[in-house]
Amino acid sequence: MNSKRKDRIYLMMILPAFLGFVVLFIVPTIMSFLYSVTNWSVYSTEIRFVGLSNFQKLFADAKTIAAIKHSVVYALLITIIQNVFAILLAALLNRNTRGAKFVKSITFLPAVLSIMVVGYLFQYIMTSADGGLLNSIIQFFGGKSVNWLGNDKIALYSVLATQVWQWTGWSMVIYVANLKSIDSSLYEAANIDGASGIQKFFRVTLPLLYPAASFNVLMSLIGGMKMFDAVFVMTKGGPGYATETIMTTLIREGFNSGKTAYACAFAVVFFVIVFTLSKVVTFFLNKWEEAIQA
Repeated sequence: MNSKRKDRIYLMMILPAFLGFVVLFIVPTIMSFLYSVTNWSVYSTEIRFVGLSNFQKLFADAKTIAAIKHSVVYALLITIIQNVFAILLAALLNRNTRGAKFVKSITFLPAVLSIMVVGYLFQYIMTSADGGLLNSIIQFFGGKSVNWLGNDKIALYSVLATQVWQWTGWSMVIYVANLKSIDSSLYEAANIDGASGIQKFFRVTLPLLYPAASFNVLMSLIGGMKMFDAVFVMTKGGPGYATETIMTTLIREGFNSGKTAYACAFAVVFFVIVFTLSKVVTFFLNKWEEAIQA
């Protein structure tokens, strides 16, 4: 079989996936950019060009600005907390100790569950009404009931805690796989040099976790920016708009309120924010890689 025939076969094999990517992602993205500068709405039969009017309204809306702020804060916090816990768990459970495999399985188990299921579960656990499991435990030990999902100062962090619980195990498994690939002779050399456990972690383990860290950090960041399911189930953006995120606002404005062009403008802003954050994080990850190779 000649090379040209092989190339045609490979092209035919990737063509369905490529067409799906173009139709389901590239085309809608381009259309969002185009519709963002129009007055497209379910309430208007005529579509006309309105320039940057939608963007001006967007940045003048307190709810929209709050949604952007909440999404960025949520994404940064879940990226940091989830990866710190995942690295520590991976380092502790990467040993052939009794029960390590069982603990790894239990830690990973929440990632198998649907986000909606986890949301409803923790909505019951965190409810401030009678019978809320978490408040019942607090009251049993003499504490006062906490309105986890109804207090605008802690509601977002309550949702964040549920997602850290759900996805830390998923990140941990990736770190464990990376740890398995580290040459044991490096640790033997560190032992000969008299390095302590902490020194080995920071001088050997952590630098060599770059492949897993770069993947996990980017996935956590982008996943955090796209958070919708847990917020919708647990708080629906409330109380007030204390837990509104970019995705909940997009759904509300685009589908519930019928402001389609306005939602497209918000989607454009969302695209720019995610692209910028990803580039910034990638820049620092590349600097880390260069420092390791040096």
